[in-house]
Amino acid sequence: MSIKDLPFFCSWSGGKDACLALYRALRAGGKPGLLLTMLAETGTETRAHGLPREVIQKQALALGIPLVTRSATWGDYEQVFLSALTQFKQEGIQAGVFGDIDLQEHRAWVEKVCASAGLRSFLPLWQATRYELLREFIEAGFQATIISVREGVLDKSFLGKTLDWQVIAELQEQGIDPSGEQGEYHTVVTAGPIFSFPIRLALKQQIPRDGHWQQEVAVLE
Repeated sequence: MSIKDLPFFCSWSGGKDACLALYRALRAGGKPGLLLTMLAETGTETRAHGLPREVIQKQALALGIPLVTRSATWGDYEQVFLSALTQFKQEGIQAGVFGDIDLQEHRAWVEKVCASAGLRSFLPLWQATRYELLREFIEAGFQATIISVREGVLDKSFLGKTLDWQVIAELQEQGIDPSGEQGEYHTVVTAGPIFSFPIRLALKQQIPRDGHWQQEVAVLE
């Protein structure tokens, strides 16, 4: 599917895969309408990675793309997500952009909810070589910080590190998928070619969270 000239929303986690998917969609000629971020039911942090809402808002400002958020539990996540997509369709959005690489169950869900809302789904990273995705991300000039690691899989000493070639080599030495597609780690993007300014983060405490170690962060003004 071509996204050229299609108004789209991007499913936005704040991490490297969502960011690279957005980057590819823009380079393919898609027209960015908005970012959609799902928040926890408190409305203060992202549902998936526990990023403060303020970080996502600062990213959207740097990207120059309006941000839409919805709050949900895991139980009503799909219902809330689909409701947002239905609204986007009414407002002229024609496609959704997602950063999935090769998890088939994720793709099936994405295609289902988009089709239910009458939208096309666009997965620009799908089945790309993971190492090449990292190369593209880094060589394009994006910068990302590791903010979550899976407990028992990756040591929490990786928290707060910048995702660069040295860190990627360290991940590979430990037998870790360098893309973290199985949830080995998560990142937050702070700069890159589609950002109008870099985002400065303060690293706060490290806390256990749902089987992961989480690096708490805050935006530095």
